Amino acid sequence: MSSPETRSRYPGNPQAEVADGWRLDRLTAPSRLFGANGLRTGPDGRIYIAQVTGSQISALDVDTGVIETISAKGGDIIAPDDIAFDSRGNMVATEVMEGRVSLRDPAGRSRVLRDDIPSANGITFHQDRLFINECRDGGRLMEFDLDGGPPRVLLENMPSPNAMEVGPDGMLYFPVMTANEIWRIDPDAAEPAVDVVATGLGVPDSVKFDAEGLIVSTQVASGQVLQIDPRTGEQRVMAQLTPGLDNCTFVGGRLFVSNFTGEITEIVGAGRTRTTLPGALNWPLDLAVGDDGRLYVADGTYLYTIAADGSLETVAMLFSPGYPGFLRGLVPSGTPGEFVVTTSGGQVGRYRPESGETDYLADGFDQLYGVAVGPRGIIAVEQGTGRVLGIGPGDVEVLATGLDTPVGVTVTPDGTVLVSEAGRVVRLTGSGTESVVDGLIRPQGLLATAEALYIVDAGAQAVLAVDPVTNTRTTLASGLPIGPPPGVDPKPLKGMPPFSGPQGPFAGIAAGPDGTLYVSCDGDGSVQALRRVGT
Repeated sequence: MSSPETRSRYPGNPQAEVADGWRLDRLTAPSRLFGANGLRTGPDGRIYIAQVTGSQISALDVDTGVIETISAKGGDIIAPDDIAFDSRGNMVATEVMEGRVSLRDPAGRSRVLRDDIPSANGITFHQDRLFINECRDGGRLMEFDLDGGPPRVLLENMPSPNAMEVGPDGMLYFPVMTANEIWRIDPDAAEPAVDVVATGLGVPDSVKFDAEGLIVSTQVASGQVLQIDPRTGEQRVMAQLTPGLDNCTFVGGRLFVSNFTGEITEIVGAGRTRTTLPGALNWPLDLAVGDDGRLYVADGTYLYTIAADGSLETVAMLFSPGYPGFLRGLVPSGTPGEFVVTTSGGQVGRYRPESGETDYLADGFDQLYGVAVGPRGIIAVEQGTGRVLGIGPGDVEVLATGLDTPVGVTVTPDGTVLVSEAGRVVRLTGSGTESVVDGLIRPQGLLATAEALYIVDAGAQAVLAVDPVTNTRTTLASGLPIGPPPGVDPKPLKGMPPFSGPQGPFAGIAAGPDGTLYVSCDGDGSVQALRRVGT
């Protein structure tokens, strides 16, 4: 049996089969979670972890490291961002991308309380009174009527409130991210007035209270965990961690914080920390080998490179200066240190991570995925409309229409544009498209070289090589942890404006100078390398 430290979020951990003459190497450790967002200590003393992009809630025993899935991917609860428990053991979750709030009872039955709460996020119970807020500009703070009546609106037109808690003084405390402050109100007041508790922070996204009645707040942009006196506003840095912190919770007197990466860290005092769960990749999505020879990984809220020991090195993240947005497609632009990227927000840009600059070339598209650079310039796939687009300076040309769920794009050495869509790969012609490879299930990443067209078929959990002359296809690897486990049908992720648009998988592929193929395995959250034997 594997130890808790090496266990994957992907059930079964299937063994891949590799073609003769090739070997498969795992470059990064598998993820144990689909990131980590809201945290709440449950009645059983375990930490319950909301995972937005995995549509999953898990319970972690902090002493043993054992994780149990409570609400699984493909289940009734979609994109949970925060959770809370009432005195009867009912768990209520905010579903940020669905605009919903759902209740799961101790027997495991779920029901929707309301479905008209856009960007539902922060949640807390106080004496079985349920408070919810919306993490968006113009968001509301509400008290829910658990008997089904309309919610009582306490505040509205707020600048992105987030995870909250009632303090020992009976006041409701919450961070407001866009204002970079922590506010409080009297929830019993007929017309609650806002009192600013702390300002000039590191973009706070959670508020909890310790045993002494002091605020503990994670800072998503700075990576600090702050202790704040609610009476004076005095601040103290408890720990400096990696940016991307999301929430915190106490188990007894022990403090744990979450990170977008899925890392759970215990703050053990005086700036000292201990890793409870390591961070890892959330998806990953597209891959690219830069002009510096390093492998870059687009993981939505993060851009990474992979060190020789398999550790992830953060190049930039969502709150870094000039970060283009939730990254999906990634390809070197031809200019040293620059990439062409697509984002889930519908943008195409030239991104220079070292200088923290993005030049947006076009915007307003519906679910951009793959991107390529060829003799015809920049080519991007717009899945929402089934189009392939040519992006030029101040100009967008529609190269093809009518594609069925297109994902990947590549350009062959002779300049032919190939696109993956449902069941096949097509080439773009002057009058439309024609099939090049059919009989596939759900092809995504594409890579064309002089010797082969490489296809990541997420539906078959395989990487294929197709000879460009004979059209002979070879399965290089199968049984890869790509896509959902068998029997799981994930629900669509509608996005979380302004942080991201609709989110979906993209198993990318890239090649190194020595011919190594790098593959995104979003099932277990790893990057794997296919190498010819002897290289």
